[in-house]
Amino acid sequence: MIKVYIDGSSGTTGLRIRERLAGRRDLTLLSIPDELRRDETERKERMAQADIVFLCLPDAAAVRAAELLDGMGARVLDTSTAHRTEKGWSYGFPELSARHHKEICEAKKVAVPGCHASGFQALVYPMMAGEILPADYPLSCFSVTGYSGGGKNMIAAYEAANRPDEYDSPRQYGVSQQHKHLREMQAISGLCFPPLFSPIVADFYSGMTVSVPIYSRLLKKPQTAASLRDFFAQYYQGQPLIQVRRDTPDYIGANALAGRDSMEIFVSGNDERILLTARFDNLGKGASGAAIQCMNLMLGIDETTGLEM
Repeated sequence: MIKVYIDGSSGTTGLRIRERLAGRRDLTLLSIPDELRRDETERKERMAQADIVFLCLPDAAAVRAAELLDGMGARVLDTSTAHRTEKGWSYGFPELSARHHKEICEAKKVAVPGCHASGFQALVYPMMAGEILPADYPLSCFSVTGYSGGGKNMIAAYEAANRPDEYDSPRQYGVSQQHKHLREMQAISGLCFPPLFSPIVADFYSGMTVSVPIYSRLLKKPQTAASLRDFFAQYYQGQPLIQVRRDTPDYIGANALAGRDSMEIFVSGNDERILLTARFDNLGKGASGAAIQCMNLMLGIDETTGLEM
């Protein structure tokens, strides 16, 4: 029986992982009393017992937890920002390439991607790998997410009875262009520069769309919307959690995949201005679902086990 310890199981991602693993018959969840969840000695004892450790902590705490795990036998998955571009950590998006898939299967340490970054990489990484997109392309990206992506404090703020009227409308944030996902968005895809990134939080619980607009005249190879759609369909062929849609709807609702762990990719626009969009759940393929998928691969079992398709 595989023993799993979730360090930081009181946060949004940790709670969701615990809920989803609780019914698994192939796993045993190691628990810790609430009053001891910050006790380093108790946490270290659980880590020493575990085969798999999830870190669902703020960045600094995740770094410290990784230090505690050093030398132990447990394999670790970090859902924080701390290790996504660090040497020695595998990036937890297996569909990006055969190399990513293999590294996750064999990894001792996996960094689970950020939610915005997941949508961005799903769209940009293949075009870089296919030598379609120049590394110095002046990319922009806009993302609409449900308020659960902001964690417990934002959830409480949005669900408060006396919240400000401003919360009724979509709110842009990260306007300083210092969003914590930018580093991995640039580094993992191999871009020369980070994109101009405009994240937006709106009044719905979960789900998101991440969109990247492309000028076809600036690409390295001639492309149309149809040819790019075919390219993505071939790139993700056989991937159970990613579907490239053939239709081009007038509206792409950000919450349509809430509660699911899959991702949809749309290619729309026209042959001069092409719009790429990834739609998924920020708590699914953007967080807990991605973490569980990576854990399954590390354990050598079907990657979709326990996931909602």
